[in-house]
Amino acid sequence: MAGRIEARLAELGLTLPPAAKPIATYVPFAVTGKLVVVSGQLPLKDGVLAVTGKLGETVSVDQGQESTRLCFLNVLAQLREAAGGDLDRVKQVLRLGGFIASAPGFTQQALVMNGASDLSVAVFGEAGRHARTTIGVPVLPADAATEVEALVELY
Repeated sequence: MAGRIEARLAELGLTLPPAAKPIATYVPFAVTGKLVVVSGQLPLKDGVLAVTGKLGETVSVDQGQESTRLCFLNVLAQLREAAGGDLDRVKQVLRLGGFIASAPGFTQQALVMNGASDLSVAVFGEAGRHARTTIGVPVLPADAATEVEALVELY
């Protein structure tokens, strides 16, 4: 029987991907006590980088929001692994960190990151509300348009 969060994902028409393997020397998540730190996740869809380029150059704000949504789905896949397969163990999304590959002069990083933040709230309700940092950067690994990391508390 699917848990409450898995059922919510289904209501939203979302399916979590398999947890992505790291592309360098790091672990996809670290757990200490009841806290989980999820490493930065790229906008992978079906195992392929779905959104590349820079916001304000070749990527629109709408495409960037979809990119951060994909990143957050990949965060959830890692989180599911960290929680032993049970996303109902999530007590609170404490913080999201967003990295937005940005052309010079692009200043709408916060709007782009709303794709991930809005999805967090849609999935977890009040437990999905979080602190956040969003940073514009000149380039991300594999030319990804966005990357999202998370700090989450478990029950």
